[in-house]
Amino acid sequence: MMNQRITRLLAQLNDGIYEKETEIALSLLAAVAGQSIILLGPPGVAKSMVARRVKAAFRHAHSFEYLMSRFSTPDEIFGPVSISKLKDADRYERAVDGYLPTADVVFLDEIWKAGPAIQNTLLTVINEKLFRNGTQELRLPLKLLVAASNELPARGEGLEALWDRFMIRLESRSIRNDDLFCRMLLDDRAEQTVEEDLQISNDEYQQWQQQVSRVTVPADVLHAITQIRRALRAVSTDDAAERREVYVSDRRWKNIVRLLRTSAFLQGRDTVVMADLMPVYHCLWQEPEERDGIRTALIGILFDDVVQTLNAMKDDLKKDIKTARAQRAAGRISRRQMERDANKKVYNEFYYRLPDRDGGNTFVVMADYRELPDLGGEAVQGVLYKDRRQPRYTIVRAYDTTKGAPVGSTPVELARDDQHLYIDGVRFALETIDMDDTLQLPFVDVDDSGRNYDHEIDELGRRLQERADQMEHSLFVSPEDKKEIAVFLKSLYKEIAFTRQDLGKL
Repeated sequence: MMNQRITRLLAQLNDGIYEKETEIALSLLAAVAGQSIILLGPPGVAKSMVARRVKAAFRHAHSFEYLMSRFSTPDEIFGPVSISKLKDADRYERAVDGYLPTADVVFLDEIWKAGPAIQNTLLTVINEKLFRNGTQELRLPLKLLVAASNELPARGEGLEALWDRFMIRLESRSIRNDDLFCRMLLDDRAEQTVEEDLQISNDEYQQWQQQVSRVTVPADVLHAITQIRRALRAVSTDDAAERREVYVSDRRWKNIVRLLRTSAFLQGRDTVVMADLMPVYHCLWQEPEERDGIRTALIGILFDDVVQTLNAMKDDLKKDIKTARAQRAAGRISRRQMERDANKKVYNEFYYRLPDRDGGNTFVVMADYRELPDLGGEAVQGVLYKDRRQPRYTIVRAYDTTKGAPVGSTPVELARDDQHLYIDGVRFALETIDMDDTLQLPFVDVDDSGRNYDHEIDELGRRLQERADQMEHSLFVSPEDKKEIAVFLKSLYKEIAFTRQDLGKL
């Protein structure tokens, strides 16, 4: 199984190196996808070690490493000019053996210190895997280029194109866990080796490229990508109130889909799933302070279909609860009372309207009105209050001592006759229906939607758990990301639990 093989391979690549699981996993993902990666971080945090470990994933692979400076020349990176070719054949060619054009894995430290001649050549090397040597165009064996720096590219120096070539951008840090730090201090093992049967041969690598291209990207994943793209128009940043738009080129989106397909393939699937999208935020930020805002938005989008389903269910459940309450209230009312009020117009299956009060924006709870004493008897204590969702509407109801009065309500005394409501002795007519209309008593044969909410909640929980399991078992979702996902899921599971509790109100 592919998933088992890659799991074992990553375990061996990480053996003896601490808190670099994310860097190594995403570097391997980038290598198989034919992309590049840049590691941002201070010196001495094992950035070069990541490149060496990933090189060990490929059988008989060659590597090239170089520390850039302002004085670096193309000869040091791409090979010196061949004197013999220049002298004997009058051809300007480089002797490339042992240099970048013959390497499978390349590590370039302090990438932004390279001069324009090197950087311009790297644009074609990274994107097309081509190198022009004299009159020949060489197709490079390059699988992965790992760049490193302790700073972002300077603005206004024409480095934007090269920065855009690095598909995955990671901040690499020192070891944070004290126990792992101590283990690192005492670990003096030699360089780890990878079992040959786990290593990726050149023939396999070429076959995998074709298989990756056949991985399916379903409609729900494409929809999520468009949502992410829209979310980038307003990204929250660290310690800033304003939001900013983050530009991502069409070429990067195309390459991101290649990463998604590769992620699915390396985990033994022929279809991309939502979990494959989680590491994508490493491909989207331009400034480090944008990273967490993009990740938060991305997590929300990955579970958006579940959230939308839950919200729609909650809205429908509220309506059914209101209907159920109305049915129960109707059950307490005699048939004589129902016939007495059959000519009154009902709103939302719950209210009567007082057209002559407050411009017709006052409503009385139907069940409460029907139980009011007739005028002349002892009035009932009631309340007037504004609807919290639509403040222009005033609600009249009998005072419920078990629930208390709504905030901001006004106490009143209520009574009735056949056609009127009396509020503190003032008479208000109730809106009636035309007797020519088809008369339907508001609470007779009224039922809820008949939905099995228990089953729907169970199904929603199953979908959510399946998505969460995908995230938890993904080879390319970092431990830090899994913690953020867990926080999000905790609140979502709480919402589901509250919704299940509301079922008791039916």
